This record gives sequence, structure tokens and C-alpha cells, in this order.
Amino acid sequence: MMKKSLNLLFSLALLSTLAACSNNAENGASLVIYSGRSQEFIEPFFQRFSEVSGIEVEVRYGDSAALAAQILEEGENSPADLFLSQDAGALGAVSAANIFTALPENLTGTVEQKYRSSSSDWLAITGRARVIAFAPGRVKNPPNSIAALTDPIWKGRIGIAPTNSSFQTFVTAMIQKQGESVTESWLRGLMTNSVKFYEKNSLIVQAIDSGEIDAGLTNHYYKWEVSRELERPINVEISFFEPGDIGNLVNVSGAGVLANSKNQDKALQLLAFLLTKEEQARFVADAQEYSIVDPNLRPEGLPALAEIKSPNVDLASLSELETTQRLLIKVGML
Repeated sequence: MMKKSLNLLFSLALLSTLAACSNNAENGASLVIYSGRSQEFIEPFFQRFSEVSGIEVEVRYGDSAALAAQILEEGENSPADLFLSQDAGALGAVSAANIFTALPENLTGTVEQKYRSSSSDWLAITGRARVIAFAPGRVKNPPNSIAALTDPIWKGRIGIAPTNSSFQTFVTAMIQKQGESVTESWLRGLMTNSVKFYEKNSLIVQAIDSGEIDAGLTNHYYKWEVSRELERPINVEISFFEPGDIGNLVNVSGAGVLANSKNQDKALQLLAFLLTKEEQARFVADAQEYSIVDPNLRPEGLPALAEIKSPNVDLASLSELETTQRLLIKVGML
């Protein structure tokens, strides 16, 4: 894996030299990116890419699901060359419409099979894991399974974010693995336990820190993010569930190149750039996300991605939220 990452770096350097000599002369068009990742976070990556390659980028920012819907509506006439998504579900929706092109093996080969599409037309760039966040002084033994959260011992102590995409994606994965009936029973068990609703994951972590609740379902990096925002250590720890538990779902950010793009070579150069060890290290440092290509690059103090023992889930199918949202409305969470 490390050797492939270094090969990517060498390939990028070669492509960058060629780009500096020919891109502006032969094709002055900018690389058009639809980005579901926020401008504040991802723009520095694009700026470094432009500096290294000489390729100008034009970026349209927005919600990943909304951008995917826009690409589907635009179809063959989409001006986008590359779609960078915050989650795999949005990539799966575009892939299902056969709008992406197949990616070369020198890129897909750096990413584990479960973190790329079965047709190799999109791949992951970073990973994020679901966890249970909790107050260590008030929770001596964090639950080792999602099912345990319906135990009466947790009544009034748990926080969730039912309107947030990460929670809805998790529920979608649960339906995929355990069926709609089991998932509905679990959701009703949470409601019986009088879970508290929050708009965002960060608000769940803040509520744990303040003592409003004792635990909550979030992504792994929110402990770090809230601590950084508050500029102090917080009274929150995170824990993973038992191996294979759906609570250990790992979702990914990723990208695909549009089949009708006239700038496919440039788009592939950007993908290669984002997969280099240097840029992967920046994703880890700047957002505490997991590197997909280098198992040694992970948030400080957390287990390696392979050690989490996440469930085997078809990430591309996580765009199918209609059943999930209908179920959340049925149980009273939406």
C-alpha cells in the first residue's frame, strides 16, 4: 500500500510537469469541481493542487445530496468534471445513473475494495467511523452494541441527531444489514428511552460535556472538533462497538470523474494528488479523518481503520434514504 502511494506521488510529479508544459497551451478550460465538502475545509487542498499542477479549478460548493441531484438532472450536459462528495451515498446515486467513467487501476488499486464502487467508477478519499461518545465520569461501561442502547438503564441519557445525514445514513445501513422490522423495533426502543434530539453531532458532544446527557451517537472526530472550537479539553470520550456491530459503520468521502468530461486527465491528476501520502496526512491532521490509502495515517489515539471491524455494507446503496426517512417519520423522530 505504501509503495503504491509513493508511485502515485511520482506519477503526479510527472503529470504535473506535462501539465505545466501543455495544459494552458492546448486546453485553457478550468477543471470544474462540484464539491460536497465545505469551502473552508477543502479549498486549501485545491489551491495546493493548482500550485503543483498549474491546473486552474472552478468549484461549485453545496450539500452532497443536492449536488448529486443536480448532476443527475444535468445528465450529459453537466459542466462538472469531477464530483467530490462528503459521503458514499451521493456517489452511489450518480454511479447508478452511469454518469461516472471507470477509473484507472493505478488509482483504484490504492483503495480497499469495500471503499470503492464495484464498477470502479468512484473511490474513497477519507473515512469516518460511527462511535458512541460518552462522559467518562458518568458512564463507567459504554455499551458494546447498538442494541444495548434500548436498555432502560439509558432512559433519558442518550442523544441522537435524527435530521442529520450521518444518522440517517447509519439507519439506512442498519436497514440494509438487519432489515426494516428490526430497525423499526430498535428506533422505537430509543423513543421509549426518551432519547433527546439534536440538530447536529457537535451539539450532542457539547451536551455530553455540559452534563445535559451522558452519551450520544456521533462520528469519531466530533470530540476533537468541539474541543478545538471551545479551545479547551472536554469531558467526552469515544468508544467503538463490538466487531461487526452496525454501530461501527465506516462511511467515506470520495470522488468520481464524469464520463462526458473534457478534462478527465486533469480530474485524474486531482484524484492522484488527494491520494498522495502528503495530502492524506493533511486530511488526518486538519479534520481527524482516517486515511483510506495508508493504514498508518489515523487520528491520534484511535485504532487503525482495520482494527475497528466495521460491518460489511454496500456504501453505494446508502443514498436510498426514502425508506429511512419514512421509518423515522413513522416512529416520531422526524
